[in-house]
Amino acid sequence: MVAATLCGITDPQQVKRSICAMGHKWLWNPGLGGLPSQDFLTKLDPLLAGVRAKLDGTFATSDQIAGRLSPSWAEKLGLKAGIPVPVGAFDAHWDAIGAGANEGDVVNVVGTSTCIIAYVKKAELIPGVCGVVQGSVHPQFTGVEAGLSATGDIFSAIASRANTTVAELGKGLESYHAGQTGLLRMTWDNGDRTVLVNPNLGGMTLGWNLQSTAQDELFAAIEGTAFHTRIILDQMREYGAPTLRVINGGGIPQNNPVLNQVYANVLGKPVLVPSSKVTGIGSAIFAFLAAGAFKTIEEAQKQICPTHTVFSPDAQAQKVYDQLYALYRRIYFDFGTTVGSSRFGDVLPTLIKIGRR
Repeated sequence: MVAATLCGITDPQQVKRSICAMGHKWLWNPGLGGLPSQDFLTKLDPLLAGVRAKLDGTFATSDQIAGRLSPSWAEKLGLKAGIPVPVGAFDAHWDAIGAGANEGDVVNVVGTSTCIIAYVKKAELIPGVCGVVQGSVHPQFTGVEAGLSATGDIFSAIASRANTTVAELGKGLESYHAGQTGLLRMTWDNGDRTVLVNPNLGGMTLGWNLQSTAQDELFAAIEGTAFHTRIILDQMREYGAPTLRVINGGGIPQNNPVLNQVYANVLGKPVLVPSSKVTGIGSAIFAFLAAGAFKTIEEAQKQICPTHTVFSPDAQAQKVYDQLYALYRRIYFDFGTTVGSSRFGDVLPTLIKIGRR
């Protein structure tokens, strides 16, 4: 809509719709006939009756031109009319490009929540991953989107309950060792986005004793978000989207070396952190492509993207985290789902239901 507005396009049929937006939010998939059927959409919610026809039109990747800047908007913005405007996409997806991601890389955009972005030549539909879309991140690859429903928000909630800030509570965490708190923190405080896709879960901390502190819980929560990320990456690998490199983008990693080192130790891979902020760089790259300044995304990335600081895994910490991950994975599926042999899948949803009642 923003691109169409800037270009002065008023006929909905002339609007080029973003494959990124339509694929990840409207389930558009060319291999499955485009949008879901109208019967499905109406069954999902009667409010969506007739919406399929309204969403008809041209679907395009961000290397295509949505239109050209209209004279009226050029005057308002102090720019030249006719400037090419590329088809848009979502911020986190372009952040992955701006972070210097290549084929097979995974970018964790870590902020209040975490958006996990990857692109591969070809990937199957991945159970529990609600976004696998051809061309959504890089036009020539299949984009994969997953994530955690809360990350920084969990850290903030822990600090708030301790009547302090995350920055204050985090002082000294660099001296913590893997697993030393004796706590295992499930990061479901805002439900589970991937891979259980279950909003009716709650945060859970195992192993409390009388000496446990809020700082212990904060460190365990950092470990917990890393374990959850590992579960997601394991699922992606199983269905054709292996992780070659891990890049931690977003606002938190550039200010939290402890988190980056824990992620490297838990994931067993070097974690690369951009040396400067990447917000807007992906958008600029597609603008440069539209203007003809660069021929390919890769050429633009080499010139524009920042260098990376590398956090390498510690072998001893990795051994400890492999043990803890086995426990985390058991609890994750036993408490998070009612399928199979789970005996505890109803506990957290029932607590939420009783609390609301």
